[in-house]
Amino acid sequence: MREALERDLRDLSAEFVRMLSLNLEQLSLAGKVLLEREIDKIDLVHDIERRVDELELKLEAECLKIIALHQPVAGDLRLVAAILKSLSDLERVGDYAVHVADDARLLASEPPLKRYINLAHMISRLKSMLEAASLAFVQRDASSAHLAAQVDLEIDDLYEQIQRELVTYMIEDPRTITKALALLRVGRSLQRIGDHVENVLERVQYWVTGERAANDLGAVAALK
Repeated sequence: MREALERDLRDLSAEFVRMLSLNLEQLSLAGKVLLEREIDKIDLVHDIERRVDELELKLEAECLKIIALHQPVAGDLRLVAAILKSLSDLERVGDYAVHVADDARLLASEPPLKRYINLAHMISRLKSMLEAASLAFVQRDASSAHLAAQVDLEIDDLYEQIQRELVTYMIEDPRTITKALALLRVGRSLQRIGDHVENVLERVQYWVTGERAANDLGAVAALK
């Protein structure tokens, strides 16, 4: 019975890592559409999104089957719970990557408003978070997951800089409003990706240590 559980957990974990890898690929492609105007990559971003959605449904069913058949406890149960709760976050990462690519298509139809320096930094840091999430999960490394989750603070700071800069553009020249609003949507999508990846990293920490992250404890306290 234990061998069957371990086999199912290995398969579940491998598919979860594959979902993270698809998110990373999707974000990388969306970044190419935005930063390098590679419009031909948009269809690939949408194709990967469909695969991510399919994996979400498949892994949700697998998690529920493992709970029903094996009734896991302790670390095994935390693993299944961490994956189950993270599925919706990874699905949303895929959705926001699609939003980035679609807005980038609109932006590519005209000369750029400005160099996308901060957006490029956001994409780079988000890719590092996704890579760290996969590695921390595979290596059961709570410390690495914790450090990677802190990168979301950088993402938030970059988004605030983008907001301030684009609002200034719109005030000084109303002709920039359409482009600036599209860039604001891109920045917001990237900022939300950071929030969702942070959630995943915090669940990796919980799986490994059995201790909830401060953000989770704050959310629980707010409900009381």
